[in-house]
Amino acid sequence: MELPDRNTDYRDKSYWDERYSKEKAFDWFSDYEAFKHLLKDDIKTADNILILGCGNSLMSEQMYQDGFLDITNTDYSPVVIENMRNKCQHKYPGMSWEVMDILNMTYEPETFDVVLEKGTLDALMVHEKDPWNISEETEKAIENVLHQVRTVLKADGKFISVTFAQPHFRKPHYARKIFDWSVEQKHFGQNFHYYYYVMLKDSNLSVEDIRKENERTAKRLKNRTEEDRTIKYLEYEDNANFLNGIEL
Repeated sequence: MELPDRNTDYRDKSYWDERYSKEKAFDWFSDYEAFKHLLKDDIKTADNILILGCGNSLMSEQMYQDGFLDITNTDYSPVVIENMRNKCQHKYPGMSWEVMDILNMTYEPETFDVVLEKGTLDALMVHEKDPWNISEETEKAIENVLHQVRTVLKADGKFISVTFAQPHFRKPHYARKIFDWSVEQKHFGQNFHYYYYVMLKDSNLSVEDIRKENERTAKRLKNRTEEDRTIKYLEYEDNANFLNGIEL
């Protein structure tokens, strides 16, 4: 694996194109074997599955071997899509490989039963210094992706996100009423835990998730009010004596 000079390079398409021109395969966080027991509980073999930011991971090939035959793999790097298509199109005829940017998906509404990402959303946040307080730009980008995911999911479809982000960092992005889905979390791994989130479309958030969202909203509004508060000075006519207006 060719590591970038800076973490922010993970957001740079040219870095990925260059890397994929040399690298054959790599799986982020953990391989399919480590969490396939979770996927098999949430995905049916007949489901139409969209994978975001597939890269050169072996995950979709292994899923195909386990009977998940209707898989659309997407990535914004044309280099990796061409490589993976050439590698897999004859071995796995049910899979497709398409160049697609998660920030601008063009699929028709309600196309997929399942949308799956592993580490792709993490790559959008690598430049952030404080996971408790990410920038407005990144927050809007994440919200944009999640809105698009919800749009392309069929009724009662599932969005599955595999990440190293702990619930106190990631759930504030996922557990929001505007997405009209519920959020369930699990974890896997031995020495290091990875997190597995399932968002079920057209399902309600838990009472606890709603309470926490309301608290975050109230805190954000309070902070914004404090930032906008300005010191009000006494106003005088041009001919008024300013010094006389000061109470000593």
